[in-house]
Amino acid sequence: MLDTNLVQNAKVLERELAWLREVINVRIALHFGHDTSYQSIDELSAPDLPTNKSAYGAFVHDHRLNVAERLVLILALVPHIKPEVLDILISKNQDYDRRFSEFGGLFIDGHSGLIPTAETALFILAGDDLVKRISYQYLFKTDHMFIRMRVIPNDTVKKRVPRLSGIWMVGYEYIDYIISGQPYEAVYSADFPAERISTQLAWDDIVLTRSTTQSLQEIRDWITHGGIVMDELGLSKQLKPGYKSLFYGPPGTGKTMTAALLGKSTNMPVYKIDLSMVVSKYIGETEKNLAKVFDQAERQNWILFFDEADSLFGKRTQMNSANDRYGNQEIGYLLQRIEDFSGVVILASNLKDNIDEAFTRRFQSMVAFSMPGVEERYKLWQQSFSPKLPLDTNVDVWGIAEKYELSGGVMMNVVRKCTLKAITDKKESIPQQELEMAIRLELQKGGIILS
Repeated sequence: MLDTNLVQNAKVLERELAWLREVINVRIALHFGHDTSYQSIDELSAPDLPTNKSAYGAFVHDHRLNVAERLVLILALVPHIKPEVLDILISKNQDYDRRFSEFGGLFIDGHSGLIPTAETALFILAGDDLVKRISYQYLFKTDHMFIRMRVIPNDTVKKRVPRLSGIWMVGYEYIDYIISGQPYEAVYSADFPAERISTQLAWDDIVLTRSTTQSLQEIRDWITHGGIVMDELGLSKQLKPGYKSLFYGPPGTGKTMTAALLGKSTNMPVYKIDLSMVVSKYIGETEKNLAKVFDQAERQNWILFFDEADSLFGKRTQMNSANDRYGNQEIGYLLQRIEDFSGVVILASNLKDNIDEAFTRRFQSMVAFSMPGVEERYKLWQQSFSPKLPLDTNVDVWGIAEKYELSGGVMMNVVRKCTLKAITDKKESIPQQELEMAIRLELQKGGIILS
């Protein structure tokens, strides 16, 4: 059975699309002097938009879009939901045997219909009325919410071409949000180097030292009360915005998982940026791509998690070449963006000493993730196996915890390995022999061979 909200939103979109189709027909009639009962497209009233049970209506209402903004928004949505609406704009100029340049639009591989451009939007709104064309330019500037929030990305415009030649189409991140009300989620790509991370675990599922737990609680307290500190108490003049923390410790000790848990427990999306994958060989590309991440994070209230932070925040290099100088420029740019960011930024490093001291002074906290001790390993072994396929009752769990010094990540690999083996062998529990064999195999992966 179809979701009633989905059906309601589809009806709203149908009315909006019918309005757009009628506006396009009238615009073409007016442009070419064809018979029409209208003197202006302004005579075509926009349909009423219910805000309840309509994701599209709610989006229009929440952002207080005017009629012109509604018109170009539904135009930008057309390629995703009903591309045939724009077929009328594919017609050719018979005198020149080519399409009418004033219609704008592009054809791209993989799509048989017309993809609108900003020129298409401007033609529909203003035709050839130069005064109106100038008055509607605000819709296509970078400070308009369509572009600023990347509802309609503007990074498809090539250099040395008119500003309005770029594709005018709702970005992938917003499609589901606008048409079905699903939460916004940015899409990882080469020019948007961030991906959302999440976890199904809860705080009770992880084992941390008391000092680590206290440091994490301070971050949670800032998320909850930081607004009071900065705004209500008026400390924004004295304190830097946001909260910056360094998570440091060996691989597999839970840095990434803990960042995801912080987001889950505070209802904030966490986006991970792998800095080792970010640095571009093209000058200026790194700054541009990171700027997109920071701009989105500010608007969407994300926690930013920088993995492999050593690759950009390590000891500064001597400037012996142009590449070295540019590398330090990148560091400087990123430092400034992090320092100005009003939200929570977490950087992860395997070693605290790898991070440049000039930057460590900017952290509000430095959280150590150490290898679990015997007691922590004992707790992890006890709670990590499924109750439906547990360890044998005669397994010496404490002895295993004492004998093998493993990180939490390695322990989880062991749990996966021996659980799978028990299922394959149709066993109802996991014997100590299988557990130790799985541990030895994991250690061998790291080059450790036990006698």
